[in-house]
Amino acid sequence: MRALFAALLFLAVSSCTSRSPVDEAAVTRVGDFAIVVEKDRLMSDVKALEKAHLEDTPIDCTVLDLEKINTEHSPVCHLTREKARQFVRERFEALGYTVTTQDTEDPHFPTSNVVAELRGTERPDEVVMVGAHYDAFYSGSDDNSSGVAAMLEMARLAAGKRFARTVRFVGFDLEEIGVVGSARYVQALPGETLVASIIFDCIGYKDASPGSQQQLPGFPIPTTGDFIAAIANEQSRPRLEELNVLGNRLGFVPIRGAIMPIDGSGPLAGNLMRSDHGPFWTAGQSALFLTDTANFRNPHYHRQTDVPSTLDPDFLAGVTRLSAAGLAFWAEGPQP
Repeated sequence: MRALFAALLFLAVSSCTSRSPVDEAAVTRVGDFAIVVEKDRLMSDVKALEKAHLEDTPIDCTVLDLEKINTEHSPVCHLTREKARQFVRERFEALGYTVTTQDTEDPHFPTSNVVAELRGTERPDEVVMVGAHYDAFYSGSDDNSSGVAAMLEMARLAAGKRFARTVRFVGFDLEEIGVVGSARYVQALPGETLVASIIFDCIGYKDASPGSQQQLPGFPIPTTGDFIAAIANEQSRPRLEELNVLGNRLGFVPIRGAIMPIDGSGPLAGNLMRSDHGPFWTAGQSALFLTDTANFRNPHYHRQTDVPSTLDPDFLAGVTRLSAAGLAFWAEGPQP
């Protein structure tokens, strides 16, 4: 995650109710799908991704204006991605997915988004997507191996199952230097029917001690960092309301929601657009942004100390279960 909460103003409330009823049968179905998330598997993937980043060669940062962007919060000369991309692809393939890459050539920043898809049985042109960027500074355990691990675990749960809508998992490239991969992904798919999407960026850090959560301007939240923040714009408001209902009924993890006005890109958004949900919002597509609030909670943000031992496995598992429930609800499955 880029330094994204520095000038943030949330105009929304911390809870919301669904406009559309979520019936008990659906809650039971998606809860059964989500409950089998394995926290040990999540942490194993976080550790494997840490190893991949530490053994990789950082990008060539000499092509960047280092005086402007190579800062404490954006140490671009320590950004890696190649081995993490390979790990994501191999995991998707091991789960039985047909994997494709969306490659964009560029003299300075070529990108390769990794895509795994499960076609819907009834409405395959309607897509439910889960995305997480795989590039990271240093070992990048919270930012963003936590999000990548959650995506891979949800792909494991969905593998071989039937959903009415198409389910798609995307590992985005080069989020950390300007949401490059996700912007190119959106540009390549104009007009796609994206029913719902979840974008993960920093979802594994919890600190329930008093005062551990710094306040975000305009966003009334507790002072303990034990919740997951779910951020929407008007386009994705219904998905946030539905996820909030599922979260309240299933109780996997505390959730705090916020809604930005219109497409979320106005002057009050500040740096809120600086993660992979931003290109979806400006393109008029639905995207929910899930985060532990990064540097407003996690003192290891973009530092060498962002290592697996700082994460909370139960919290990460809870966020993954909540998200898996949302995926199953929106994709209308798994079917018998």
